Amino acid sequence: MPHFPFQRLQADLAALIEQLPPNSRLPSEPDLAKQMGVSRATLREAMRMFETQGLIRRRQGAGTFVVGRPPVMEGGLEVLESMLTLSRRTGLDVGPGQVVIDETLADADAASALGVAEGSRLLRVSRTMCADSRPVAYLVDTLPENILHAGELTNKFDGSVLDYLLQRGDPLTISRADITATNATAEVAKMLEIQRGDVLLQISAKLITASSQVVDYSYSYFLPGYFNFHIVRRVGKA
Repeated sequence: MPHFPFQRLQADLAALIEQLPPNSRLPSEPDLAKQMGVSRATLREAMRMFETQGLIRRRQGAGTFVVGRPPVMEGGLEVLESMLTLSRRTGLDVGPGQVVIDETLADADAASALGVAEGSRLLRVSRTMCADSRPVAYLVDTLPENILHAGELTNKFDGSVLDYLLQRGDPLTISRADITATNATAEVAKMLEIQRGDVLLQISAKLITASSQVVDYSYSYFLPGYFNFHIVRRVGKA
């Protein structure tokens, strides 16, 4: 069983993390690698899983610290609602982090998704959502310029494009979403303060109006340890 040594390393790390109280500092990487009898590269690979789950957090120049069992945001995907609405409904302390609003031009992917010509002017709204003072989700919405202008997003904008459109009275009816596992790109890893290549939950979605117009094309990336999404489905007849 070629993977057994690595699985044993993960089990040993899990036991170490479990027995330490929150905010405890783990041994330095060289010391911990020596303690576990593995190379530093192997140790880093094993540690990534615990970081993605939210159980540990690396602080540049300070070391790696135990976070403890993170709060989990749990919700169904049958009804579309923003993360802010879900967090308020479930009583979890999740709020908006850094928000970046910029104008861009439609590439082939965005043009196809939004039903616009390549090169059309678009508005891109990207932001993180934070829990436990750390980013746990990275959300990117892209909308045609005739749907939303940067100047509209004043201080009243709370970080949720969906909530903003609903409050504005847009006739939104359905959202088509695709759910996949993905590896963090350099951009996403930087925003979530994780390692490039770490596994994330990704939801890509189109927000559609009553007239079948796609008004928002979004990508959302979630740290698996902080989210538990479920779907309730009707059992079909044979």
